Amino acid sequence: MGIHRLNHAVLFVRDLGRSVAFYQDVLGFRPVPMTPDGFAGAAFLQAPGSTNDHDLGLFEVGAGAGPSGAGRTTVGLYHLAWEVDTLDELEATAARLAAADALVGSSDHGTTKSLYGRDPDGLEFEIVWLIPADLLDERAIEGRKRIGRLDLAREKQRYGGQTRGGVGVSVPA
Repeated sequence: MGIHRLNHAVLFVRDLGRSVAFYQDVLGFRPVPMTPDGFAGAAFLQAPGSTNDHDLGLFEVGAGAGPSGAGRTTVGLYHLAWEVDTLDELEATAARLAAADALVGSSDHGTTKSLYGRDPDGLEFEIVWLIPADLLDERAIEGRKRIGRLDLAREKQRYGGQTRGGVGVSVPA
């Protein structure tokens, strides 16, 4: 089985309206009108610039649902990672996440520059920019073996704020 990419993820959420608003307002997702008739407890969203039918499905389970214990008391998914095109976009996303009190961390993984956020139900996600293949060097490749502090200003100075990430890695050259 040759996997080309992740097409979509589906999350169980407590409050559908709250979650839809978060993913729209903070991350720029837009609703896709594909909820089956008579099924009010679901929403489907597409990320900006995505060519997927939808990128995120949200299914409401109600306010009584407990928090996910994944990684603490149960096995389960740790996070999803969404890729952005530029470091400028990563920086703008960091600002939106911080304003929504949803930014929980950032890191430099050598070849990837990452933000970590949490949605209203505490589900974690990653927003990532990948160094394009033609700019990869030994320092970046060696950096994959550690988790460092992300210095976005330094990375923008090194690679440029508008340099398209992932080219030759996750995006065809």
